[in-house]
Amino acid sequence: MIDSKKSFFEEFKPTIWFLGKFIGFYFIGSLLYGVYITSYEPEADPVTNVVTRHSSWVLNILGWHSIALNYEGKPTTALEYHGRGIVSVYEGCNGLNVMIVFLSFIVAFGPVNKKAAWFAPVSLAIIYITNLARIVFLFFVVLYFPRYTYYLHKYFFTAFIYLVVLLLWLWWVKKYGKK
Repeated sequence: MIDSKKSFFEEFKPTIWFLGKFIGFYFIGSLLYGVYITSYEPEADPVTNVVTRHSSWVLNILGWHSIALNYEGKPTTALEYHGRGIVSVYEGCNGLNVMIVFLSFIVAFGPVNKKAAWFAPVSLAIIYITNLARIVFLFFVVLYFPRYTYYLHKYFFTAFIYLVVLLLWLWWVKKYGKK
């Protein structure tokens, strides 16, 4: 119940401040990300290339000889298997936008002190590895279950990576949230 002696703003100041920081950091991060991506058009950006190459490396370790190839004039890097393009990795699949959302929450929830400074890089590494797993699993879906590709890519794998982000946020709140 809202205390009638306090104004709406005073009552919800922590929530408004949190949302303002979250939206502000996300907006700035997304703007910088957009500038970064468009600076490489019409080619794929370096992070997308690295993510695809690492996905290929994981597939090769698993015994599925694949290669990552850039197509000139296209904003994707492809995973090829036996000379056939299996998965095209676009900039939206490089995981950077998910990392921006994650960091926006950490900054908004704040403060990040020396004791908690390790959390962000470790979490970003977890998100990166989760994204690699997502691309590798998508490779197998396209190869063996192509009729389910759209559904699994659009909904299941997206939900999976955001579930990991949610669990990391909950870990952050539990470990570093104000009592």
